[in-house]
Amino acid sequence: MDPETTDFNAALARIMEIGQGLFDQGGVFLNSLMRPWNAYQVVIALTLFLVAHVLNAIVAPRLYEWMRTREGWAKWRLRLLVLVHRRLRMIFFVGLIWLTVWIMREVTWPSRSYLLTITANLSLAWLIIALTTRMISNPLLRTIVRYGAWAWITLQILGLTDEVGRLLDSIALEFGETRFSVLLLLQAVLVVGLLLFAARFLSAQTSVRIQSNEELSPSLRVLTVKLVQVLLYGAAFFIGLRAAGVDLTGLAVLSGAIGVGLGFGLQKVVSNLVSGIILLLDKSVKPGDVISLGETFGWINAMGARYVSITTRDGKEYLIPNEDLITGQVVNWSHSNDFVRLDIYFGTAYGDDPHLVRRIAIEAAKSANRVLSTRPPVCHIVGFGDSSVDYILRFWISDPTGGLTNIRGDVYLALWDAFQENGISIPFPQREVKMLSGSELSVGEGRRD
Repeated sequence: MDPETTDFNAALARIMEIGQGLFDQGGVFLNSLMRPWNAYQVVIALTLFLVAHVLNAIVAPRLYEWMRTREGWAKWRLRLLVLVHRRLRMIFFVGLIWLTVWIMREVTWPSRSYLLTITANLSLAWLIIALTTRMISNPLLRTIVRYGAWAWITLQILGLTDEVGRLLDSIALEFGETRFSVLLLLQAVLVVGLLLFAARFLSAQTSVRIQSNEELSPSLRVLTVKLVQVLLYGAAFFIGLRAAGVDLTGLAVLSGAIGVGLGFGLQKVVSNLVSGIILLLDKSVKPGDVISLGETFGWINAMGARYVSITTRDGKEYLIPNEDLITGQVVNWSHSNDFVRLDIYFGTAYGDDPHLVRRIAIEAAKSANRVLSTRPPVCHIVGFGDSSVDYILRFWISDPTGGLTNIRGDVYLALWDAFQENGISIPFPQREVKMLSGSELSVGEGRRD
């Protein structure tokens, strides 16, 4: 017979044997429920649950109204109250059933409260797990840890850990010398999940401390946070696999093959990741900078591993790939400092005194709110046009995040008001029509039907 077929038949026989043992134990447990005292214990447990439900219906609304009046309390206290309010029925049930178990142990034999003790232990375990896993913010991870821990504790209480462990370990796939069983997979998921939760908590605490460090530049803070996150999550993943008993040697070849395949399909993703690291290292852009890329003008809201978030003046948020910031022409309005010089052009009639026009234009620019007085405006003649003397007015601002179009509009409006007050005209193109001697002007009459 083929050796592979023999190994498969042997594994299948072990699975059948273990499964039959578990089935026999389940049958014995179900038969025990038919005994009078065990049936009474089931009725008592159901009655206690009904009493807990009634108590929850009475107390929960009053507790909710009282919670609404707790103004000024710390957030952790309010969150704890909300958590207790949501699990109030289970809290009542656990308290009632443990009180009942204590009374029955005092007045009767321990065997008469055996099922109630198991139910009390399971209820208390579920309550503790439900309360503690609320600290996990990720819903999927919280669900996996909650039900996984409760299943493991249930097996511990019922004394079925060894049998179920052998059953799950017998269901396995083998690749050469590497063996993956269901038990190994579950252990890996549980351990890695707990370590990832710990890594997430440490990453959040570290990020808060790094972001509050004023001695570091904004770009260096982002880079440090990203490096800490990569190190913590990577260490949690590999340490979790090793702790669960997964042989990482067999995964090395597989990960190498996967890496080659992903290298061709994820070139843009890798390019954006590398570009993001370069942007953080060379500090060409950083959170808070005002930049323009093509038609997009705004300030950098956040820098991610794949893209940069830019918020514009109209409230739109653009996600610009990091590669575009490396290869494209980017105008950083606040790279080394926040000072920005703006230019506007205008013209006046030839009959107006240019010296007076320059003085009026400078004073008008100074009257605008955001124009800097420490760097006073200047006005120069740049040419003589067909119908006007052309000028350029230059002024400085220190808050480009406040917008550029609006400050230009304010200065133009100040110029208009100043020119109106001082009798300075802004010319516009005009055309003169001259009649040559001997020519006649004829006006055609409209056709009448």
